[in-house]
Amino acid sequence: MTENPLPPCPECAGEYAYEMGALLVCPECGHEWQPAPAGAGDAASEERVIKDSVGNVLADGDTVTVVKGLKVKGHPTGIKAGTKVRNIRLVDGVDGHDIDCKIEGFGNMQLKSSVVRKG
Repeated sequence: MTENPLPPCPECAGEYAYEMGALLVCPECGHEWQPAPAGAGDAASEERVIKDSVGNVLADGDTVTVVKGLKVKGHPTGIKAGTKVRNIRLVDGVDGHDIDCKIEGFGNMQLKSSVVRKG
């Protein structure tokens, strides 16, 4: 006989679960549940890690320093290297911009982690 590839029942740990439409059903206790999407266990245990230009792991609330001059559209001088940015927030931004922050004199903007250094 072949083994059941479906997960055991989360209520009674019964191993005879079967599929009924989009749900899994346990014939032993009658519990119905939605199966976890494929790879969901891996995604939950694997958090996205964002590192700065020298490899330090960044976290929400960190203070970073800009390591190279950045041009800012609509601003004549841009952001100079050595500018401190406090209280960053990590986001899934567009085009690799994974840091959301507020820079004094410029306002809210997004930066790439490759142009900052922690500390």
